[in-house]
This record gives sequence, structure tokens and C-alpha cells, in this order.
Amino acid sequence: MRWFAREKPGDIWDEAVPGPLGDIEAAERIRGICQSATASAEMVGSFAARADNGRTSVQKLHQRESDRYERAARAAMEIAMKISDDLIRDDAVRRIVDLCMKADDIKTAQILYRAIHAGWIREDVQRAFPSLG
Repeated sequence: MRWFAREKPGDIWDEAVPGPLGDIEAAERIRGICQSATASAEMVGSFAARADNGRTSVQKLHQRESDRYERAARAAMEIAMKISDDLIRDDAVRRIVDLCMKADDIKTAQILYRAIHAGWIREDVQRAFPSLG
């Protein structure tokens, strides 16, 4: 019955990087990480508004999704720090800010918002999330 005992596929941020990434490859990897972790971030962000957050099964689910979101955000931030091109890095950081805001992680989003140097990207983030300014 190996059919049911199959291992779950790993997350994109847990995969080993075969070699050094260029700026464009790093930005694509960050985009993939943020897309993969969006559901977890939304679940983490909506947990506080739920009425059934006292059940242990829901708490376990929240903890698992919270850990998944945090691992994804951490991996994306580590990759973003290694990007040398300013505009590509700012766009990557903007994607991470979006992920943090979906998870209602305002503290991390504010720190990342301050790291964005391009004026037009900062304005776009400010329009999307007025609470960061």
C-alpha cells in the first residue's frame, strides 16, 4: 500500500539552489515563493477573525500554516538581500511586502517597506497599503 504512503512534495523555498542565482533568476524564485505561500499567508491573516479559533485542530492548522508562511518569507528575504540590481530588488521586496500584508504581519512589512528605494514602487505600495506610511 505504498500508494497512500507517498511523501508530500516539498515547498519551493525548501529546495536547494544548485548554484549562485543571477538577479533575474532570484527575482523569479522570489515570485514563485510568494505565489506558493499566498494561501498560507491569507490563512494566517484571517485566523484572528475566526470564531472557532479555540479548537485544537484549528490551532494545529494555524501553527502549520504560520510556520510555512514564516519559512517562505524568510527564504524570500534571504534571496532578496543578494540581488544587486536596485530595481529588481525593490520589485522583489514589494512582492514580499504583499505576502506579509496578507499574513497581517505589519511589523515585517513596515521594515521591508523602508528598504524600498525606488520612488514609484514606494508610491505603489503606499497606495495599496496606506497603513505602512
